[in-house]
Amino acid sequence: MLNVDPVQPHEPAPAGVSSLGERLREERQLRGVSLRALARGVGVSASMISQIENGKARPSVSTLYAITSLLGVTMEELFEARRDGAGGAPEQPPAAPPAAALPVVVRPAERHTLTLDTGVTWERLGEIAGKPVDFLLITYPPGATSSSSGGQMRHSGAEFGLVLQGELVLTLGFDEVRLHPGDAVSFPSTTPHSYRNDGTEPAIGVWFVIERDVVVGE
Repeated sequence: MLNVDPVQPHEPAPAGVSSLGERLREERQLRGVSLRALARGVGVSASMISQIENGKARPSVSTLYAITSLLGVTMEELFEARRDGAGGAPEQPPAAPPAAALPVVVRPAERHTLTLDTGVTWERLGEIAGKPVDFLLITYPPGATSSSSGGQMRHSGAEFGLVLQGELVLTLGFDEVRLHPGDAVSFPSTTPHSYRNDGTEPAIGVWFVIERDVVVGE
């Protein structure tokens, strides 16, 4: 089972969290996975999953990765919301346009953003249809962590990061590395890892995360 932390339900969820929860619920229902089955796989209570889906709590980075890994959902599917049709069933997303038809430039105001527990944000910087890579600008505010409980996460794939501002502490297996501006890191995401910002200014970096193909189990 993935080592994940619980969400923090006592904090009011900020604006925009409900849309993330709605997307997760749509993906779960689309795959025919019950709320309790997902909660068992993630290692949290069904009420916590319900709070996330209803926008009453936000998941941490590690909890979100655990959910998406179990559902076999890509980050692209989270950034692109599905809308309900008149009959209540999710509409099938339109066919992806050819790569050449996608916008080459993404302006700051056009970025899709996910805000997670402790204020961590992911901003999508671009995409190419059919390419399983997440191209993200990540921000860890002072005191923010990828796991509220201090646990580590692991998922299939690999990640590559470059710190632009502030300092980010990476715990990789049993090792701890302090990343400064200009430092780059790369490692298999199957290695247990976590991030935190012990500094007094936001830690900002550009991250590439290679996606993975995961099929949910009952």
